[in-house]
Amino acid sequence: MPPLRRSRAKALAATGPVRERRDPLEDEARFLRSWFERPLVTGAVTPSGRMLARTMAAYVDPRMTGPVVELGPGTGPVTEALVRRGIAQERLVLVEFNPDFCELLRRRFPRATIVRGDAYDIRRTVAGILAEPAAATISSLPLFTKPLEQRLDLLNAAHDLMHPGAPFVQFTYAVVPPIPARCEAGSYTASGSNRVWLNLPPARVWVYRRP
Repeated sequence: MPPLRRSRAKALAATGPVRERRDPLEDEARFLRSWFERPLVTGAVTPSGRMLARTMAAYVDPRMTGPVVELGPGTGPVTEALVRRGIAQERLVLVEFNPDFCELLRRRFPRATIVRGDAYDIRRTVAGILAEPAAATISSLPLFTKPLEQRLDLLNAAHDLMHPGAPFVQFTYAVVPPIPARCEAGSYTASGSNRVWLNLPPARVWVYRRP
């Protein structure tokens, strides 16, 4: 889905400014420390680059009603791209396991809902938080650290919480999709973006929808 044209001024008026500016060098240091402490949880040594974040956010339609769930937002680069896309902070439900990242997200996005919990157990983690079906789920989780069965369970759980046809958006550095693009059971469809070469390392975005 191509980005909707919207001026930056109008977007900020609708969503409110981000309270604390991101410092890319500080965020990279935070990610590196987190990766050394929990390599299988953090999954990456640097935050998503601006172009990758914009690519992920472009698949979210601000006109669709309901909350937008982000899994593993880290220091918030994709969250910031969602706000610039036109998603009000009040609609954001950010699920993060790292307590330091949770505190940082609360300062940067004070009107968003920050949930410290297990994103892979999304049903239980957001139980009682979502009052209506979600408009999208955006994931920066390191899915390849989990068995395929667990990845499929996460995808199905996310789709159960969303509007029919709403996107589950996931990026990967790998050359193969994190969840198979072909689904024999027909329970979802998948499409991949062009490789985002300006990200370091280069990445691709995969979008999964339930027909």
